[in-house]
Amino acid sequence: MENVNEKHKDTVFTFLFSNPALLRELYSAIEGITLPPDVPIDINTLSDVLFRRQRNDISFLLNNRLIVLIEHQSTINDNMPLRCLMYVEKLYELITDSEDKFKRKLIKIPKPEFIVLYNGTDPYPDYKELRLSDAFMKTDKIKIDLPLELVVQVYNINKGRNQEILSKSRTLDSYSRFIDKIREYQKEYQKKYNEKKEILDKAFRSAIKYCIKNNILKDFFRKHGSEVLNMLYAEYDPEVEMRVVREEALEDGREEEKLLIAKNLLSEGSTPEFVHRITGMSLEQIKEIDL
Repeated sequence: MENVNEKHKDTVFTFLFSNPALLRELYSAIEGITLPPDVPIDINTLSDVLFRRQRNDISFLLNNRLIVLIEHQSTINDNMPLRCLMYVEKLYELITDSEDKFKRKLIKIPKPEFIVLYNGTDPYPDYKELRLSDAFMKTDKIKIDLPLELVVQVYNINKGRNQEILSKSRTLDSYSRFIDKIREYQKEYQKKYNEKKEILDKAFRSAIKYCIKNNILKDFFRKHGSEVLNMLYAEYDPEVEMRVVREEALEDGREEEKLLIAKNLLSEGSTPEFVHRITGMSLEQIKEIDL
């Protein structure tokens, strides 16, 4: 299968919705519109990843819009707007001529949209907007318009949530039911087996069999069952999960260590510029430190 290798692996979500017809159906359901079947969709997903080893985002061009669609099965990260900002910059590089930016005449670019479909286990509202401006550091109390904003729309697609959207996209509803079934079987098999990999394997296979029997993405699973299993093994790999947790904890520890060093240097009379050179923290961050 294309785009599946040791470095970047598709998820079941991206594999399923990389079909333009299904992607058109999904976007129509989210936006509450009806797109004619002849409306072209140009998928231009980058090989870079937004999350871990897996590529669980799909970017595409539609009606002069540049849409980044992301599936998220873990806790929503409040830094999503910043991640999307960095990601969309690469997308614009991909879809524009490298020399266009130097031309005097204004070049037109598609309007970006960022949509996250959340189906994690932590409680989350049906809909929430994450804004890049929430991350901006405090400035002097001067009322000015924000020079930059980016909004990420987060929809909860777990069972029983956002029923209007799910009712308009049978494929998304089926996918949501499939993920819910995996979790249901996981709980069941945790009482019978000790090994996590064995529990997951049996949960994956049972969920696929259930879906085929109950006409939930039946043709998709019959045709791509083995590929889906391989993707699920990569997505739910407990070793990967633990490594990500360790890396995030280490990163948090580094930030705390930087802050502690900065506080000590400032309390000893060091200038913000010196602290910046030592810690790498921005001058704005350093000036906000309370001693």
